Amino acid sequence: MPGHDERRPREARRWTRMAVSVQGPPTVFLVLRRMRVPLIVLITIFAVSVLGLTLIPGRDGAGQAARMGFFDAFYFMSYTATTIGYGEIPHAFTGAQRLWVTATIYLTVIGWAYAIGSLLTLLQDRAFRQALALQRFTRTVARLREPFLLIAGYGQTGQLLGRELDALGRRLVVIDTDAERVDALDIDAYRSDVPGLSGDARNPQTIEHAGLGHPYCEGVLALTDDDEVNLAVTMTAALVRPELPVIARTVSPAVEHRMAAFGSPTVVNPFDRYGDHLRLALRAPSSYQLMVWLESGPGAELPERSQPPRAGRWVLCGYGRFGRELTEDLHAEGLTVTAIDIQAQAGAEPWVIVGDGSEPHVMAEADLAHAVGFVAGTDNDTTNLSLVAAARHINPDLFVASRQNRPETAPLFAAMEIDSLLVPAEVVAHEIYAQLSTPLLWRFLREMPALGDEWARAMVERLRQHCGSRLPGLWRTTLDANDAPALTRRLRDGQATLGDLLRDPDDREQRLDIVPLLILRDGQATLGPADDDVLRAGDEILLAGQPSDQRALLDTLTIDSVSQYVLYGRRVPSSWILQRLTRTRP
Repeated sequence: MPGHDERRPREARRWTRMAVSVQGPPTVFLVLRRMRVPLIVLITIFAVSVLGLTLIPGRDGAGQAARMGFFDAFYFMSYTATTIGYGEIPHAFTGAQRLWVTATIYLTVIGWAYAIGSLLTLLQDRAFRQALALQRFTRTVARLREPFLLIAGYGQTGQLLGRELDALGRRLVVIDTDAERVDALDIDAYRSDVPGLSGDARNPQTIEHAGLGHPYCEGVLALTDDDEVNLAVTMTAALVRPELPVIARTVSPAVEHRMAAFGSPTVVNPFDRYGDHLRLALRAPSSYQLMVWLESGPGAELPERSQPPRAGRWVLCGYGRFGRELTEDLHAEGLTVTAIDIQAQAGAEPWVIVGDGSEPHVMAEADLAHAVGFVAGTDNDTTNLSLVAAARHINPDLFVASRQNRPETAPLFAAMEIDSLLVPAEVVAHEIYAQLSTPLLWRFLREMPALGDEWARAMVERLRQHCGSRLPGLWRTTLDANDAPALTRRLRDGQATLGDLLRDPDDREQRLDIVPLLILRDGQATLGPADDDVLRAGDEILLAGQPSDQRALLDTLTIDSVSQYVLYGRRVPSSWILQRLTRTRP
């Protein structure tokens, strides 16, 4: 909206003045409060020294009695107390004056030592450093003049997502309770500066300081490991800025239900998503392969197509939140499950065995030798690795899935060659990236499984042939007057097809290595459109290809002479003067 765009800079300036006025005084008050006594001591010493010089009688050049004026005494003590030692005096001092000046010199040295020591103590004070950091952070956020995302929680999920979004040119503001993570923002290889604040995101004031009220804040991501903190962030954003989109992470269905009470946030539950992914891998391995590849971001290597067993019994160690979610998903696919958990209640559910999965007799009771799948799903990585090793020793043919909780153990899980690995941080980061990077990609991923596994297999092969085994760039093109001015009339007349659009501007007999993934028209999505599909004005197209091909397509969309050649094979001069001289009409 034009009116909104015009108001945005004014709102930003108003928010800047408000933020600075709120954050400026606390630092000043803290300095004045901590330095109050040292300053009073210095002022008192200076005042007594000046007063003494005016009261002690001296002698002028003629030997007559004379007293030093207040201004002369103030001038003398100014260069003496500050150790400048200029040396200019109205008259030579008497013995009494010299004695008084000697005493004041030592007093001022003591006063300065006390004041400087107090100042150094203040600079090392944690509260003072936090106040300075908060003031600096608030001013940095207030000066932002482009849209940014507010990320609460800079753990593994926040770091993965932050790097992926930064690669897309998105600006970020970060809040985290860990000061070391915030300090690491200064040395991370980000394209643009990322302001970071060490604070508790549960405090609404912290979210306000991070720019929730800033007119350029375009969304809030609650990515901490604490569900209650993510709930508090969601609640604050919904009450303060209800129009902002919010994406929150949680592993608790109860918390997810409570989040839904505040507006309509997008909630990502990694345990639930992993179960959905496993079900998709069971039914349609190629669809799962395509989904994982597209969610991984540009440059990701084509993952291998997994082949989990579609029939038989699974053994699951760890019957907490993750275990219960996964058990429900496996039951929904018609598979039987035997769960093992040392903290489970005996007799609560018939498929649960109470015991330690690392003990041989418990494994024997679970009859692991006749199972087809095994899941190590505890919240301890060392336990999961040992469970995987023991399970493979009993049954080498098992399909093994495991949960990785900490990033430090990634090399160990890679060495174990797990068939299906759950890394909650990566699941959340990849899904949020798919939603934020290109909305059409999220639409494609949601509707793609319904087209069947063979369709997904063909799409994977098509991407691999045109773009290689590494995922190319994904971008959206809108066929309108802004993004495709050279095609406006032809689109209106229905003269352009998708295949014509993807011809090479240098040789129209060749096709650009671009794969169209989706066309969105009037709210209806067409996945994997064919080359003979006729394009219409207003179509939104999701494309995959290399940067060189993307630039070539941009020439076709924006340069009339290029579009003439690509669509009709006619060579038209690019300049207006040559068109007039050759009497060629575009």
